[in-house]
Amino acid sequence: MREAFALPREVHAVAPIRICDNGGWTDTWFAQHGKVFNIAVQPGVEVEIRVHPLDAQPDRVVLHVRNYGDRYAFSPGNLPGRHPLLEAAIDEIGLPEDMLVEIDIASDAPAGCATGTSAAVTVALVGALDALTPGRMTRDEVASAAHRIEVDRLGNQSGVQDQLCAAYGGINYIEISRYPDATVSQLTVPDPVWNELERRLILLFLGRSHRSSDVHERVIAGLERDGGTSPHLDALRHAAEWARDAIAAADLEALGQAMIANTDAQARVNPDLVGTDARAAIDVSADHGARGWKVNGAGGEGGSVTFLSGPGAHTKDNLLRALHDADPRFRSIPIRLSRTGLRVRGSGMLRV
Repeated sequence: MREAFALPREVHAVAPIRICDNGGWTDTWFAQHGKVFNIAVQPGVEVEIRVHPLDAQPDRVVLHVRNYGDRYAFSPGNLPGRHPLLEAAIDEIGLPEDMLVEIDIASDAPAGCATGTSAAVTVALVGALDALTPGRMTRDEVASAAHRIEVDRLGNQSGVQDQLCAAYGGINYIEISRYPDATVSQLTVPDPVWNELERRLILLFLGRSHRSSDVHERVIAGLERDGGTSPHLDALRHAAEWARDAIAAADLEALGQAMIANTDAQARVNPDLVGTDARAAIDVSADHGARGWKVNGAGGEGGSVTFLSGPGAHTKDNLLRALHDADPRFRSIPIRLSRTGLRVRGSGMLRV
């Protein structure tokens, strides 16, 4: 007999996305070991689960993916394949046998922004589903489950940093001792430094979804041949250490230099990892006082860039104006630094 516990009628879970992922590419199977610095920000993703009686309808899951305007029903074990990652997460974590659920998922980050949104969605969904059963997964367990679903069940290429950032929040230094085993160190940032960093950071969406295409496969093939001792990967690991040390020293100018060093290292891995739109935006920013820039995620065409504006009162506004004037497709996504990672709460508890 299942032990009695308080079952929520509704579960609400939120998780942040990540930007400024210095050291990205080194948290992968082909890098073998790595070092990554990243920053968790809102807007993130939201997952809401509403529990209904089992006989409310034939299928046990109603999934509403708001960003795609898609709403449909299915049952675990019989997946339609319309949103494979979401369906796989529901199937992997499972549902108690005596319930039907309605799941709403939404994010304010544009699709294909290269900010780890799919990982954040999976982390939030796993966390919300976990609330429907006795016991609680740790943040590491949630991140590990989200990564396993993407890699093992779906066969996707994925590092571990996105899931960990979504689970932990904050500003992180992640050491991957032997993929996929990782340790997260959350950096302590005084409020004045936190506020100044938040004021000066810009997340610029380049106007089209990130496309990995075949360039990533070529990069992976090359890095796999070199193995964990690749000098390109070492340069990326060093950029993560540099960013960590800059934050520890409250030196935002050094952080900007670490961001630039990482983007330059990405381009040395393969010039196409810094796409044409990103290069155009970087050229504009360099002429308008930006102290740093980092192509988010693995790089390639489309996606987004994180910029660190200068310290002056109007430098950020001037930079944003110049970027928009250079290309009307460029769009700033308002962000707030997120001290917290995955948060799950339930309401209207039932005893079962």
